Amino acid sequence: MRQFEAGSERYRLDEFLAHEMVEISVTRLRRMIADGDVVVNGRRSLKGARLERGDTVQILAVSSEATSATPEAIPLEVLFEDEDLIAVNKPAGLLTHPSRTEKSGTLTNGLAYHFLATTGRPIRAGLIHRLDRDTSGIILVAKTLRAHRIVAKAFRERRVSKSYTALLSGRVELESGQVDAPIGSDPNVWPHWRVLTSGRPAVTSYTVLRRFQSHTLVAFTPQTGRTHQLRIHSALLGHPIVGDAIYAPARDHIADQCGLGYHLLHAHEMRFLHPNGGLEIVIEAPLPPLWKHVLEQL
Repeated sequence: MRQFEAGSERYRLDEFLAHEMVEISVTRLRRMIADGDVVVNGRRSLKGARLERGDTVQILAVSSEATSATPEAIPLEVLFEDEDLIAVNKPAGLLTHPSRTEKSGTLTNGLAYHFLATTGRPIRAGLIHRLDRDTSGIILVAKTLRAHRIVAKAFRERRVSKSYTALLSGRVELESGQVDAPIGSDPNVWPHWRVLTSGRPAVTSYTVLRRFQSHTLVAFTPQTGRTHQLRIHSALLGHPIVGDAIYAPARDHIADQCGLGYHLLHAHEMRFLHPNGGLEIVIEAPLPPLWKHVLEQL
């Protein structure tokens, strides 16, 4: 059984669990709530119930639905692998795990095939964090329960350093800076995830890497890990990420010129202590080939 205590943010139950248990899809968490496998202060609750400070949320059991996916021969760019962990360079457009509507063609399906092919036995992919479907870059996955527990705790305690590269619309004038704006979800407004005074703290540091005539290449270092954080904070700066279909007010001309089908946000570096021995691991993911074409056009 796992147990959490709610803070002062008054999140919906399903949103709260999505933050605390990133290794499980929101769809599956909602099913667990509906099945009575999640209780608040000892009682069954609804997914939309608002939590109050001090509420105790207990996970009585994980849904019996298998978390492993059907093995599929999906090409994977493996950046790091040992007996405890695997890190892959996820391409933009690839869904991380199966959803209610898509059961195949995901990163998790590809990992299931990879594990069978390399070890001869099924290994359940222990997702530790997420990337948006259209964000490319490093995904770290645990191969053992012990590794998952240790590294997931490091993520929660912000002891994992992550860096992203992004191409922004417009010229960012400052060489570096920080965006400190809370992010929450409003079910009555689209997009649901946005800057809200009642949201959870969200902080993003940025550094300009290169300026073009009407675009800026930047490095982002998120200090927190909120949903859509970098996309929302970029838009708040007045420089949305090129190709962002949700947070950019208008389609950037370079996106049309290069036929972009996704936004240009890439998780390029991750640093953490290995769960077995504590050595620092540094993983880097090269930019996707399409980025070179876009930058040449600029």
